[in-house]
Amino acid sequence: MNRRQLEHLLRAAGGVAGQDRVIVIGSQSILGARPDAPQALLFSMEADFIFPDNPSASDLVDGTIGEGSIFHETHGYYAQGVDFTTAILPQGWKERLHEIKSPNTHGTLGLCLDPADLIASKYAAGREKDFEFIREAFRQSIVSPAIVLERVATLPLEADRISVLTAKVHRDTAIAKGANG
Repeated sequence: MNRRQLEHLLRAAGGVAGQDRVIVIGSQSILGARPDAPQALLFSMEADFIFPDNPSASDLVDGTIGEGSIFHETHGYYAQGVDFTTAILPQGWKERLHEIKSPNTHGTLGLCLDPADLIASKYAAGREKDFEFIREAFRQSIVSPAIVLERVATLPLEADRISVLTAKVHRDTAIAKGANG
């Protein structure tokens, strides 16, 4: 999914949900801070949306422009309505959101995670596809390992889990450096 497609999804989701603010979490939120993000980070065909002013809109969006919908079949990408429990995010993430608002969004404001917050949340999720995304973000210098370490330290997790995630940041930084040089 590219920035134009994300803007289209924001417009469609805002219209379906009757909402003018959508929080974008998950990998496609990278497009808020980096509209020109490398193609290797844009493999997902879904965008995860939270509707902060009407959480029940998530179900409506899933049914209308979600996976398997006519919208998805027509355009090849879709929205997934989620809620605040979907991702584990670092402290202060709401203050670091990046805005997407253009003529293409027709008045819907997309609020996207800061890249370092996104990476920290992917560490918390810990799926293999998340680690592939993380390593590519490090290879492409999208995020600073030092800032990711700061954000991981503020995740609402047990201290021993933070220690494990910190070790993984160091591991993935080394892997990314090895791939670059």
